[in-house]
Amino acid sequence: MTSVAGLVLAAGEGRRYGMPKALVVHRGRLFVESTVDRLRAAGCTRIVVVAGAAADEVRRADLGDADVVENPDWATGMGSSLRKGIEALQDEDAVAVMTVDLPGVTAEAITRVLERASTKALAAATYDGRRGHPVLIGREHWQGVHEVAQGDSGARAYLKRHEVTEVACDDVADGHDVDRPEDLPG
Repeated sequence: MTSVAGLVLAAGEGRRYGMPKALVVHRGRLFVESTVDRLRAAGCTRIVVVAGAAADEVRRADLGDADVVENPDWATGMGSSLRKGIEALQDEDAVAVMTVDLPGVTAEAITRVLERASTKALAAATYDGRRGHPVLIGREHWQGVHEVAQGDSGARAYLKRHEVTEVACDDVADGHDVDRPEDLPG
């Protein structure tokens, strides 16, 4: 059985939103809580949340047994959070990476991507033909991703240089991120 960790990137300050998006309440739950819930429902064996701008508040959230690690370099962008998250992984075979601002990505979409899990896996959900989250990264790719993850592009440079299995999820999820309050679905 392949073990897959869930990694939630939740360290940003949410400049365009006006507050850290990890703390946005949607349908009675904080974004960070619902992201952890969906990864858990999809079958992730362990969940790591990378916090930064609102680390204390994220630690107080209802995250069950998820591990919270702090990224002191969160202001440098998502790449540093991805590196910090990879460093926190242990014996898992793969990791499913999610940003915290994707309330429309369902557990069903995550499960579809997780079906490709292996130590060699590179897979990403697609929505209307465009890659989105979750992104599944097998253990054999962790060091390479860690080496190139920079700024707000995360693993994008690494994924461009490698074959990525695309998993269509638009029939079960919405991959749009929430950048401003008006982007929040009803």
